[in-house]
Amino acid sequence: MFRPFQEIGVDLGTATVLIYVKGKGIMLREPSVIALVKGTGEVRAVGEEAYRMLGRTPGSIVTVRPMRDGVIADYTLTEKMLKAFVRRVTGGPSRFLGQNVMVCVPSGVTEVEKRAVLQAVREVGARKALLIEEPLAAAIGAGLSVTEPTGSMVIDIGGGTTDVAVISLGGVVVAESLRIAGNEFDEAIVRFVRHKESMLIGDRTAEEIKLRVGAASVKTPGEVGSFEVRGRDITSGLPKTAVVTTDDVVEALRDPLEKIAAGVQRVLETAPPELISDVIDKGIIMTGGGALLRNFDDMLRQTTGIPVAVAENAADCVALGTGKALSMTESLEDALVSDRFLRR
Repeated sequence: MFRPFQEIGVDLGTATVLIYVKGKGIMLREPSVIALVKGTGEVRAVGEEAYRMLGRTPGSIVTVRPMRDGVIADYTLTEKMLKAFVRRVTGGPSRFLGQNVMVCVPSGVTEVEKRAVLQAVREVGARKALLIEEPLAAAIGAGLSVTEPTGSMVIDIGGGTTDVAVISLGGVVVAESLRIAGNEFDEAIVRFVRHKESMLIGDRTAEEIKLRVGAASVKTPGEVGSFEVRGRDITSGLPKTAVVTTDDVVEALRDPLEKIAAGVQRVLETAPPELISDVIDKGIIMTGGGALLRNFDDMLRQTTGIPVAVAENAADCVALGTGKALSMTESLEDALVSDRFLRR
């Protein structure tokens, strides 16, 4: 017999959707991609299956990322994608059927964007929908004591946004959300390969380069690796092969990484001195998939002069924190946005 879960946390990310079920942990981790039949809008695939179709579909099928920069870009497709994911998690109907659902959003999103997320969750059948800012959820998932009267600093680097925040007493004191993150890293690699090798590669290839030989800096010669990639020659239009090295990726990512470092410095400059003193003592925590870029923590340590560490299970911190926050609603009351917001 189908028994609905009672509390669910959703990391509705630009690149990946994670669903956390209280008492069971992370039950779903799928790319934020949906494949549709042109003209009819029929859903052909969602998640990993749709991701494998990127750049390989016939003219009758289109693959779409309905999330952009951490917020809903296409409301209807986001709802369809969520329904499919819920069906996989619950093993039953494609609706939340009365559960309490908490979803994370980037810090600084507009009221319109908040309404869109809340409405999408309600449309999928949630009894109660709540929103939590990503850096706060990331800090909770990383095990930081966010409700204490001390400052904690977190840098969450997702697919579409990087959120930098100083947190104290269960709320975000100072934050900045940058629309520079994992997807921008991939695009920077695409541009670099196009410029250096006169070759076109796709986003999936760029992501593979980042994962295999990517780094923010090179500290020793032994860290330099190489990766053979295939693409299309810009001049001839014929297939072409080239070798991309770690040094190439460091050069390609220099600009977006420097912009993130500048955002971190701005947050440090505007935070209250007492909280910065706490941050210096405790260090900065990095979360999100982008935090796993090799030597990125070391680069930020040199830029800020403050110890920087990558959280355990960095890629899962936001989803874990979103789920755990469902048990902390009283202490986080001022920081959460509920679906009462829709009636305003």
